[in-house]
Amino acid sequence: MDHLNRRIEAYWDARSELMSKTRRLELSSAAFEAWEAIFRRNLPVGRLKILDIGTGAGFFAAILSKLGHKVIGVDISTKMLVEAEKNLREMNLAADFRKMNAQKLDFASETFDALVTRNLTWTLPDIQAAYREWRRVLKIGGVLMNFDSDYGEKDFSACSTTKISSNQLEECSAIKNSLKISTYRRPMWDASFLEGINFSVRLEEDISPVVQKDSRCAYDSVPLFAIHARKKKF
Repeated sequence: MDHLNRRIEAYWDARSELMSKTRRLELSSAAFEAWEAIFRRNLPVGRLKILDIGTGAGFFAAILSKLGHKVIGVDISTKMLVEAEKNLREMNLAADFRKMNAQKLDFASETFDALVTRNLTWTLPDIQAAYREWRRVLKIGGVLMNFDSDYGEKDFSACSTTKISSNQLEECSAIKNSLKISTYRRPMWDASFLEGINFSVRLEEDISPVVQKDSRCAYDSVPLFAIHARKKKF
C-alpha cells in the first residue's frame, strides 16, 4: 500500500504544473461561478470549517475561501500543494494547505462542517477506508460533497492528447487498473457504501454540462457525477 501511495504521489507530482494551468483557466472563467453556485446551494448556511481533500492546485479552496469559509486543503502531492499556495496567493485568498494521506487524516473526530473533493476517489487505493475516515472527521449533520467520474473501464493509454505525454497516460491506466475501486460501478456503489455507514445520500449522475464551461480546458467524455451525503447519528 505504501508503494502504491508513493507511485500515485509521483504521478500527480509530474502532472502538477499542467493541472495548475488548467485550474487557473477555470478560476478565470464561467466555471468559477458555476461551482460557486453549487456550493452556495448545497452547503449549510454560515461560515464553515471545510476540508478540501485532494485539493490539487487549490481550485475548490479558492472558491470556498472567496465565499468566506475557513478552508484546509490536503493532498498527497507536495508539488500540487506548492501550486495551490501560489494560485491562492495570486488571488489574494487564504487557505491552510497540508501534505496528508486522504485515507489517514491528522485531525480529531468531528472537526469539520463539510468535506469536499474533486477527481480524487477514483485514484484511492482503499476507498472504503477513506470514506470511513472522512465520516470520522465530519460533524454530525455535516456534508460530504464528492465530484468524480467512473473511470474504471476507461483506457487512458488509448487517449489522444497533446498536453499529457503517452508515458503519463500509460502510468495513469496502470495505476487505475491496480485499484479495487476500478471494479465498482459508480456512483451507485458509493451511494450504497455511504448509506451503509449512516449517511443520507443524494446523487447527480452527470453535472458536466453545468460546470465544464471553459473550451480552453481539455475535459474528457466521462460524466462527472456529484455525491451529496449528510452524516447521521449511528
